[in-house]
Amino acid sequence: MEILNFILPFLILLTVVVFVHEYGHYYFAKKYGVGVTDFSIGFGKEIFGFSDKSGTRWKFCLIPLGGYVKFFGDRNVFSEIEQKELLKKYNENDQKKLFGAKPLYQRTLIVAGGPLANFLLAILIFSFIYMFSGKDFTPAKIEEVQIDSPAYISGLKKDDLITYINDKKIQSIVEVSATINSSSKDDLKISVLRNNQELEFILNPKIISTSDSFGNQVKRKIIGVKLSPLNNEFEKKKLGPSKSLYYATKETWFVTKTSFEFIVSMFKGKGDSSQLGGPIRIAKITGQVSQHGFLAFISIMAYISISLGFINLFPIPLLDGGHLMFYLFEKILGRPLKQKTQEGFFRIGLFLLFSLMFFTTFNDLKDLGLF
Repeated sequence: MEILNFILPFLILLTVVVFVHEYGHYYFAKKYGVGVTDFSIGFGKEIFGFSDKSGTRWKFCLIPLGGYVKFFGDRNVFSEIEQKELLKKYNENDQKKLFGAKPLYQRTLIVAGGPLANFLLAILIFSFIYMFSGKDFTPAKIEEVQIDSPAYISGLKKDDLITYINDKKIQSIVEVSATINSSSKDDLKISVLRNNQELEFILNPKIISTSDSFGNQVKRKIIGVKLSPLNNEFEKKKLGPSKSLYYATKETWFVTKTSFEFIVSMFKGKGDSSQLGGPIRIAKITGQVSQHGFLAFISIMAYISISLGFINLFPIPLLDGGHLMFYLFEKILGRPLKQKTQEGFFRIGLFLLFSLMFFTTFNDLKDLGLF
């Protein structure tokens, strides 16, 4: 029964974010007249489904870890010659439905539609939360500075009001920890307001191993301060549609930006690779968060949706970003890459994806105490 508490929320979350992602591809494909033969949630054997009037098969499959949209006459077109040969196999009406026969900008939008839909879903969820639950605007006042802590050494004092961290404006007490822990930089630049004067401090946070609110082992950056609401009052405000959209877009951009910075730090050998997780860790966290109610559940859905959109933009063949990379080469060269070249990229992409899957699965199992 406890397993169901983790698996069921995870499957619901995954189904929603994958459906939205694939629908992004589907929307632009239909907009530009591309035939869609399959819209699948999951891989492998079909469990159930139906066919619509246009001939698209909508289905749920046995392995629920992903999904795909299959286009009419779907195949890789490696060269202009192959494209001409492909067109000969179809009549004039069917040629109009071929994905490979569409102009480059249309193919680009169709492929980019998946990640774009994930980012839009996150913005929609954050906007909903800010409108109906509210957004916290409690100023971050320092209540206490621990002796010999990074904050103490740098010169931060009691009653300082934190205004910026690494040039990111801090508008809420809850943003302080999130901003510090999402930073990929060794040092933190913290701006505070002290006696109506703006001061700036540089400090090096400590990294400690601790437990989060769910009991999971995590590594956190701490600077050694205790925060309290200004005047001991929390300020949570319900926002109008336009402000909600603004802050939702801002939050989505912040998560995407920090994710990119983390990946860059990984390549530099500075990022903490133990923070990377796969389906097992996501399922565990989703199950834990869902026990705190609907708003907590859709919040984690928004962050997972951003992650899915972001990862799919990696320039790795088999991912959307890999196709966009090929289209960039096609734009520069004036023709598609040759078959041998694309096949070489696909082999590299397959190796990278399997390596990433192995690594994240190892981290997941290690997180469960199996290693």
